[in-house]
Amino acid sequence: MSAVFECSDPDERTAGIDAAVGAARAGRLVVMPTDTLYGIGCDAFDSEAVASLLAAKGRGRDMPVPVLVGSWHTVDGLVRSVSPEARELVQAFWPGGLSLVVEQAPSLAWDLGDTSGSVMIRMPLHPVAIELLREVGPMAVSSANRSGHPPAATAQAALDQLGDAVSVYLDGGPADHAVASTIVDLTGATPRILREGAISADDLAEVLDIEADELRGAV
Repeated sequence: MSAVFECSDPDERTAGIDAAVGAARAGRLVVMPTDTLYGIGCDAFDSEAVASLLAAKGRGRDMPVPVLVGSWHTVDGLVRSVSPEARELVQAFWPGGLSLVVEQAPSLAWDLGDTSGSVMIRMPLHPVAIELLREVGPMAVSSANRSGHPPAATAQAALDQLGDAVSVYLDGGPADHAVASTIVDLTGATPRILREGAISADDLAEVLDIEADELRGAV
């Protein structure tokens, strides 16, 4: 039976965070609010839990799970090297709605799916998510919905789709923006937008001092 915690109540939020931390450490799944949409997550280093996450979503290994982190500094231990472009984007837009695809550190003992040596990382701008991530560490987190169905902007929408596959639901109220993060691929010679969402190409281009069309691959 799943447990749902209303995080607008301080006592219930504390209890919910404790329950979610315990669930993640035990290899179970949790749903958390983020600044974009609700996410379903688990300990990124628990391969069985990641497999359970993919199964709960009805999703294959060909769509690997992104990773959320609770601080800027966590990135240094997860990637092969932090490029100047990555550092500039992190400083400008984290925490926030920007996901970065980077080459993962070869020593990492995790299995997020068929990643081909890369990983998508984001630091969300949501206090409940940050608190949970700082307790658990890096978490594999995907949108809290069944594959092919609308992403969840509320905890109830996530519960309706995922049900008892998730042990703990942290209800942080409706997602403020309900817009997916922007994804930038930094594994190639130049940064490239894979999905334009919460952060605009123009804002990214200004930080990187390049043309927005170049980021979009239009030139």
